[in-house]
Amino acid sequence: MPSGKTHDVITILLAVPAFAAAFAATKSLSMSAVMAAAFLFGGLMFGPDLDTVSRQYSRWRIFRFIWLPYRKFFKHRSRFSHGLLFGAFGRVVYFMGVVTLIVVFAAYFYSAYSGGKLPNLFDFARVWEPVGEWTRLHLGEQFFLTAFAGLWFGAASHTFTDMAGSFIKTGRIAKFL
Repeated sequence: MPSGKTHDVITILLAVPAFAAAFAATKSLSMSAVMAAAFLFGGLMFGPDLDTVSRQYSRWRIFRFIWLPYRKFFKHRSRFSHGLLFGAFGRVVYFMGVVTLIVVFAAYFYSAYSGGKLPNLFDFARVWEPVGEWTRLHLGEQFFLTAFAGLWFGAASHTFTDMAGSFIKTGRIAKFL
């Protein structure tokens, strides 16, 4: 398998073609920039090696605790960590779930501590509604889809690099191509 440094270099180099492909498809500089930024973030921070002590895991620094349940639950190189379909999708959903839980618990603890009314699900929806409106207005209707695609392709570049490395090392490069 390629080293963490090799994965990083490949991710950085592929961000330019990701930007170009997004621009060719959308003719939008802002959507292309979102794609490239999400591609970089996906490749550098959301890659499949978050289930080991890796460069990606170390980059989360004080927020590494977010990935501890993920590391315990998923076996390294399983279809749920390194798989093209489930890997990146699962990490994004997992991350959003953990962040949501942290925000909900923080809101409840703050409300309990300050003596205020405990928020319910509708309160959270009302708070996030203007954020969604602002995002659609300033970043485009397809922002979330484009960001998710960039995260997925960035993380998938890691998996493709691992696959290519395995085929080269085993001498089965013709099967890969």
